[in-house]
Amino acid sequence: MASADNLDQLQAMKSTGTPMAALKPIPQGGNKAAAINKTLEKIKLPPGFKISLYALVPDARMLAVGPQGVVTFVSTRKDKIYSMKDSTASGVADEVKEFAPTVAKKNPNAICFSKDGFLFSAEQNRVMIYPGAEFFYETPDVAAGTVVKEGDLIPKEEESFNHSARTCRVGPDNKLYVSLGQPFNVPPVAKQDLYYKAGIGGIIRMDRDGSNREVYAHGIRNSVGMDFDPKDKSLWFTDNQVDGMGDDTPPGEVNHITKPGQNFGFPWYGGGHVRTVEYKDQTPPADIVFPVVEMAPHAADLGMNFYRGDMFPAQYKGAIFSAQHGSWNRTVPVGARVMVTTMKPDGTATTAPFAEGWLDEDGSYLGRPVDVAPMRDGSLLVSDDFAGAVYRITYDQSAAK
Repeated sequence: MASADNLDQLQAMKSTGTPMAALKPIPQGGNKAAAINKTLEKIKLPPGFKISLYALVPDARMLAVGPQGVVTFVSTRKDKIYSMKDSTASGVADEVKEFAPTVAKKNPNAICFSKDGFLFSAEQNRVMIYPGAEFFYETPDVAAGTVVKEGDLIPKEEESFNHSARTCRVGPDNKLYVSLGQPFNVPPVAKQDLYYKAGIGGIIRMDRDGSNREVYAHGIRNSVGMDFDPKDKSLWFTDNQVDGMGDDTPPGEVNHITKPGQNFGFPWYGGGHVRTVEYKDQTPPADIVFPVVEMAPHAADLGMNFYRGDMFPAQYKGAIFSAQHGSWNRTVPVGARVMVTTMKPDGTATTAPFAEGWLDEDGSYLGRPVDVAPMRDGSLLVSDDFAGAVYRITYDQSAAK
């Protein structure tokens, strides 16, 4: 059904002839929903907050809430993007189906909207644009275009199964920002110059048509979450630290970019101020920017979003909500929770768990949060690729008493 030929057809605004029957809805409810609802009873939240199942979405990863409020998109690390629609404003999606099934995709993890309704998707080695995605989601054929053609996002020889899940944002400057994780735990010195120039292990930005590409930030191991502060328009991002250095080191990171070209320390530092073994004899650059917040080691900090809504209490306005996917290389697992980071007037920040309980007492996972995204009504969506679900967190002041 999906092929390169289809993309040529769609870019020419021509039909591929794919029947509507190709858009098979994802079944909602049933035993799986019942099991997830049982898990959600264990999730601990501050008083007044409630979490509920919003939708069953296979392999749910990053979230992109449509600016028109019509539909929300959910990516995967595989070959699909899904749309979720709550047509009755009930707080539960009543329709989930594959988006643009006629377009062949490869790890379309990064999805993000522009304010004027263009959906961008950064894949492993390509960037796509879907104009009017909130309109065309109802049919197999969609308006589609290529921002960065296949093989041009990174050098083809640097493609890897590791750290190839991108994230993206359209910035206040109307440029497209894309994170490019580097494929190693710690890259060999011989790769350093190539990666620096290409922006691998960094964040790049470009015009929305793919022109004027530049490396916006360096020294990043693998960022899978970023967002712009609505107050000063600066970019913040999460980063994942080096594996295999022990249970309690190095820390995860929440970082703040204050100007283009800054270096955030990798590979000389594996996380926070902890030096890597591989680069311990090298002198790091003098202008390295260290994280604003050091997170729990190996908790896998992924998607993040500034809270812009009005439903939650005032202390959460402008706070960063972020998802910890959970550790894989610790003897005692950590993570699998939603964190909240609050900035202070002096520029420092504090972080604490906001929603937790997906990591069972015996160390087994009941869910693994990936991304967070505020809805237009101020509620907060949370994706979970382990459970194959999207949750919705709401607040009721009367229930907080």
